[in-house]
Amino acid sequence: MQRLMKHNRLYGRKCVFMFDPEKKCKVLGIDINVGDLNSAADHVIKNRDDLAGAYVCFSNVHTTVMAFKNDAYREALRGAKLVFPDGFPIAKEQRRKGFEEAERIAGPDFMKEIFERSADGSISHYFYGSTDETLKKLTGNLKEKYPRINIAGMYSPPFRKLTDEEIDNDINMINDSDADFVWIGLGAPKQELFMQKTGGRVNALMFGVGAGFAFHAGTKKRAPKFMQKLGLEWLFRLLSDPKRLFGRYFVTNTQFLWYTKVMKK
Repeated sequence: MQRLMKHNRLYGRKCVFMFDPEKKCKVLGIDINVGDLNSAADHVIKNRDDLAGAYVCFSNVHTTVMAFKNDAYREALRGAKLVFPDGFPIAKEQRRKGFEEAERIAGPDFMKEIFERSADGSISHYFYGSTDETLKKLTGNLKEKYPRINIAGMYSPPFRKLTDEEIDNDINMINDSDADFVWIGLGAPKQELFMQKTGGRVNALMFGVGAGFAFHAGTKKRAPKFMQKLGLEWLFRLLSDPKRLFGRYFVTNTQFLWYTKVMKK
C-alpha cells in the first residue's frame, strides 16, 4: 500500500483510503489521527452533521511540544474530535511507530481541499480571526477562484482576551449565520483554547488553522512545492521571518527530537 501511495503522489493522483477516526498514534501524549489529506477531507464532509459542535486541531512540532509541557493546552488538544498531523516530523513519528500509511495533513492544504469540494456552494463557511484586511483578501480570493462558494460570514475579534459576554455574542453571531464549517485563525494556543471553551455551543464544526488565513489571503507566502514535499517548509518560514521564528524552531525542534528519540515519549 505504501508503494501505491507513493506512486499516486508522484503522478499527482488522488488516492482516497477509508479514514478511520479511531486510528490514532500517541505522540508526546497526544492522540493524533492517522490518515491522508484526501480521506480526512472526505470523512469530514460526509460526517459534518454528526461532527457539528465539535472541533478539529492541526498539530505540528511546535504545538505538540507545547501540549507536552502545558497541561491546559494539552487538555484542549485532547478535547478535539480530530487532531491531524500538521508537520512532516509528526507524520514521520507516526510511521516510525508502525503506521506506515500516515501522511502529513497540513491546515492550509486541508482548507484548499475543502474549498474545492464545496465550490458548488453546498457547504457554508465562516471565518473567525485574523485582521479585517486579511479576511477581506481571503474571501475575495475565494470568491474569485470559486464563484459559487458559500461564505456565511467573517469576523475579526479584538486582539486581546475576550470577555465572556463578547464570546457569547460571537457564538450567537456564528450560529445565526447557519454556517456548516467555522475556520478559526487566532493562532496557537489561543485558537485551540477558544475552540475548547466554545465547543458544544457553536453549532458548526470548527477548525483551528492559524496561518492558513494569511496563506489563502495571499498576505503570507508558502514554501515552494518542492520544499513542502521534502519536509522543508519550516526552513522557508524560518528564512522568511528569522527574528520571530528562530527561537521557536530551534528550541521546539530540538525538544521534539529529545523527547521522541531519547526519552521515547
